[in-house]
Amino acid sequence: MAEGLLGRKRGMTQIFSDKGHVIPVSVLEVGPCYVTQIRTGAKEGYTAIQIGFEETRRLNKPARGHLKNLPPLKFLREVRTSQVDQYKVGQKLNAALFAVGERVDVTGTSKGKGTAGGVKRYHFRGGPKTHGQSDRLRRPGSSSATTTPGRVLKGTRRAGRMGAERVTAPNLEVIQVDTERNLVVVRGAVPGAKNGLIFVKKARKQPKGKK
Repeated sequence: MAEGLLGRKRGMTQIFSDKGHVIPVSVLEVGPCYVTQIRTGAKEGYTAIQIGFEETRRLNKPARGHLKNLPPLKFLREVRTSQVDQYKVGQKLNAALFAVGERVDVTGTSKGKGTAGGVKRYHFRGGPKTHGQSDRLRRPGSSSATTTPGRVLKGTRRAGRMGAERVTAPNLEVIQVDTERNLVVVRGAVPGAKNGLIFVKKARKQPKGKK
């Protein structure tokens, strides 16, 4: 089967386990997604399906031609699978792909923080509060040596743009699945803001002790 689906992050909440423990969870609306294209080994050299998510009224002519006889879908994503013979163009996929107890990887775009200093961006300790350094508390300190090399080396951690990057939260446990509303509830937080676009797929690496 397909390894993942596109969806939206609907927010966070908490639920209670059978033993009364509080479990922080994220609610994800996954799908419905449509199969928009099938790639085969004979033609493309690999096997995969392309899925589309979320209908839109604004679509250019090339996209409308590609999605002929399909709903006007806003987002497209290619998903590798070795069982392309089980799919056909126009097939609808939903949250039934996932089951309670299994592990998933959730990929999204992290919240943008703008330009941030070293303390916020890289958790630098900052300077001392005493010995005449009352105005250097959040400064990063030295970035390089003097004569040798006489410059700041590439990759040095300094102030700069923070966030708005592709981030994957791995091995999140599926707590609940609602196929009627296409909702998947996973333990813990997922990257991105509320209503942000996400991609949920079967976990690549299982944690130790899990099958």
